[in-house]
Amino acid sequence: MLWPVLFTLQAAYTSVAYAMQHYPAAWGHYDVCKSQIYTEEGLAWDYMACQPEATDMTKYLRVALDPPNITCGDPPETYCALENPYMCNNECDATTEELAHPPELMFDFEGRNPTTFWQSTSWKKYPKPLQVNITLSWNKTIELTDDIVLTFESGRPEQMVLEKSLDYGRTWTPYQFYATDCLDAFTMEPKTVNELTQRTLLDIICTEDYSRGYVWKNDKTVRFEIKDRFALFAGPRLHNMASLYGQLDTTKNLRDFFTITDLRIRLLKPATGATMVDENNLSRYFYAISDIKVQGRCKCNLHANSCVFDKGKLGCECEHNTTGPDCGRCKRHYHGRAWSVGSYLPIPKGTLISHNGYLSRVCDNAMLRCQNGGTCHHHQRCHCSPGFTGVLCERVRCQGPGECDDQSSGQASLHHHPIGPQRVLPLLVFPLVIVSLC
Repeated sequence: MLWPVLFTLQAAYTSVAYAMQHYPAAWGHYDVCKSQIYTEEGLAWDYMACQPEATDMTKYLRVALDPPNITCGDPPETYCALENPYMCNNECDATTEELAHPPELMFDFEGRNPTTFWQSTSWKKYPKPLQVNITLSWNKTIELTDDIVLTFESGRPEQMVLEKSLDYGRTWTPYQFYATDCLDAFTMEPKTVNELTQRTLLDIICTEDYSRGYVWKNDKTVRFEIKDRFALFAGPRLHNMASLYGQLDTTKNLRDFFTITDLRIRLLKPATGATMVDENNLSRYFYAISDIKVQGRCKCNLHANSCVFDKGKLGCECEHNTTGPDCGRCKRHYHGRAWSVGSYLPIPKGTLISHNGYLSRVCDNAMLRCQNGGTCHHHQRCHCSPGFTGVLCERVRCQGPGECDDQSSGQASLHHHPIGPQRVLPLLVFPLVIVSLC
């Protein structure tokens, strides 16, 4: 059974709104969902694609460790330094706050001295593998906007896999493999993100760049490079965001690649610092992580510019007559046009695209569907003008014997009525399957 740790979060309805990271301001932040404009018919809303700003998503996650008793300190244990087996002055004791290393210390504020960190038990059961799964869950789809960065207080693991889930942890797919020897560990040729191209951006690679031993401060980090993948379309400095946004608009697999509900860090083999494990001093081998960075935003399908945390759950504050945790459907009574994800293009405002590709509002109020002068009544049915009938007032009403003869073939009889055919809209445009009309 996994051991969940729920962090102390900001008060309910705290807005997830922090500065967008490193993206050129010229491309716009998509921070406005609608604005009022003057038209020939008076004031009207101009709807635009919008999204929450990027923020530190580790403030809103739950963490679970497997096995659940893998954290050091119960019972207390003394550790030796990897680079010096005779330096054994690091103690872990779960009953003493100053000596405890619980998992929430992977997400606290860094900068204090000494550094705070989570730490596993030592490899005391060698040669049985020392393996740990660290699962980060948001209970919400989020879009990654910057590199995922793990900072190790111990030596970086010699074998590790970063995995993602898009279905709240039910299924998992690898993001990237890490090893000192990719062929030996995963039977994969080693690669770097710089070897990827636009065609191979979605390839899962194994890299040896982050598995070297503990030496200096900058050798403690392990990255999953989001920005370098963005740069394959947007250029080295991400100045051509229109190209990236165009790809995200048209390529679902690319959008999904940067979208997650959960991350899982699978630590498979700790740093050993040598070819052979010193079986006489197994307290040198363990995992310790001081910081995890996950930068991203709530996925709102470009229909919300803010995301709030309420009752332990993130949710978009939906606009454009949409609703749901991700603004993934039309609100009740707003099915006049089908729901669709918004579009980043044209920059900087984007558009709302209907399901058939026409540039138009999605999720219109269905009262707009009452035809031929009909009006909506309590969001339930159309009250038709004299001379018209039908669920949406789309048919001419029969006035007497013989006047409906032409309708038996599906055509309205028009010569008996002083109403031009341009006022009668074809029935096929509006199927009679709408439950809530207006």
